[in-house]
Amino acid sequence: MSGFKLNKDDIKKISSAVKTAESKTSGEIASAIIKESYDYAIYELIFAVVIGFIYFVVMMFFAGNIEQFLQGKFWDYSVNYLILFYGFSTFIVIALFYFIGNLSCIDRIIVPKKIRNQKVTERATRYFMESGVYNTKDRTGILIFISNMERRVELLADSGINAKIPKEKWQNIVNNIIKGIKQKEIAVHLSESIIECGNLLAQHFPIQSDDKNELTDNIEILEK
Repeated sequence: MSGFKLNKDDIKKISSAVKTAESKTSGEIASAIIKESYDYAIYELIFAVVIGFIYFVVMMFFAGNIEQFLQGKFWDYSVNYLILFYGFSTFIVIALFYFIGNLSCIDRIIVPKKIRNQKVTERATRYFMESGVYNTKDRTGILIFISNMERRVELLADSGINAKIPKEKWQNIVNNIIKGIKQKEIAVHLSESIIECGNLLAQHFPIQSDDKNELTDNIEILEK
């Protein structure tokens, strides 16, 4: 399994872990995974333009050599050919590095960590509302939100859980999932963490006789 892709067995394993975890608690556990929480296009464009500018400046030192080369290629050479060369080649460099900037490993370098963390939090919060995790019967829903490119995990708990379980209790669970992302074993580590969530929830929110499954057990794979 790659860092982001989940096959049918992975999805089944995660779903089974949710069922097992929720069999002991009235809490609801939802999970979602996304390739990246934001497109970061502005940062990729700035990166490409800066590289293009550096290329342009460096190539200016070779203007004489380039002009001599062009004179040997064109009988009707004019200075416009040199201008065209600089403009076109700089555009190609910018386009190439904009494409390179879309690679996850480059995004993690060029996008400030603070911005990446902020965008993951924003996307996780939006999905928390969209998925209905905030609207369970006893306000005991939690969301495990994984953003692969940023290698960040947000664990959001509803008000009923926050009233009894401090946020610090979830950190080991989050760290285990992040470890799985880095090792490209998301399904294994996520399943383990879901079971841990269930054990923690069961201490404060044991299963009730009239308990109903309010949220899907399947992990949601988000496109954007």
